[in-house]
Amino acid sequence: MGDENKTPKASRRALMLGAASASAIVSIRPALAQTSASVLHCEIPVPDGGRAGSYIAPDGSVVPAGTQGAFPGPGTPFKAQDVKNALNGGTLPGASYEQSRAYTNYIRRLQSGTSGFTCFASLQMPRG
Repeated sequence: MGDENKTPKASRRALMLGAASASAIVSIRPALAQTSASVLHCEIPVPDGGRAGSYIAPDGSVVPAGTQGAFPGPGTPFKAQDVKNALNGGTLPGASYEQSRAYTNYIRRLQSGTSGFTCFASLQMPRG
């Protein structure tokens, strides 16, 4: 008969732990959603401010202004959502297909310390 009393206690404890876990999940998810949303509001300049006025070659490299076959920068930074769409096969707003490919190649080549790198890196993180 002593075993019968242990079962309700164990069940109650499991329910309490389950409830605590559920509330933790509920409080964490909005924070992740907020982070995800803010990432899509960051911007990526093409080219970065230190090389403003330079052109972007089809391979994404930065070349002197006026280089044949290269494109001038768009003049305003691209929003992260637009970059994400372009990286998934779309085109960047206001850009032809060829310009969009050159700009996305530039963005893919961004390195740490370059303006827009953190924004681009955040787009590469998996979302849960």
